[in-house]
Amino acid sequence: MRKRTRAREIALQILYLIDISEDDYQVAWEKFWAVESPEVSEEVHPVKSADGGAAKPLFNRVKEFSQQLVKGTIENLKSLDDVIESFAENWRLSRMAVVERNILRLATYELLFCPEIPPIVSINEAIDLAKKYSGLEAGKFVNGILDKIRKSKIKN
Repeated sequence: MRKRTRAREIALQILYLIDISEDDYQVAWEKFWAVESPEVSEEVHPVKSADGGAAKPLFNRVKEFSQQLVKGTIENLKSLDDVIESFAENWRLSRMAVVERNILRLATYELLFCPEIPPIVSINEAIDLAKKYSGLEAGKFVNGILDKIRKSKIKN
């Protein structure tokens, strides 16, 4: 699994935990890593740094990116939810399944606040997460909403 894909999966799991438990970000982050499987937390394949310096474990990069995604999503939650609801015709966030709601939040954060990530990458990753954790129909649902957000962003 690619490192950013794995980071998005971790971010989704932590956002899910926050949503169902109402823990704050820090508590959920610590709970997640306290029980995460050894094969994930021991992934330390070295990656050479751009300046040729010391290698940085791949896992640290995954963890850093997942932290950026979770923290950014939580810090912008109200505005993200407003955007999602404005494009989710006849759907309130409270009616959406927890998994889809958090996939949409995560991908909308990327679309609006991560200009270095191509929008199509964010959308495709979200569709893959929805299919994996919720099914084919969830992938279509997520795609429809995110594509509307992407098109709106292009117009503005």
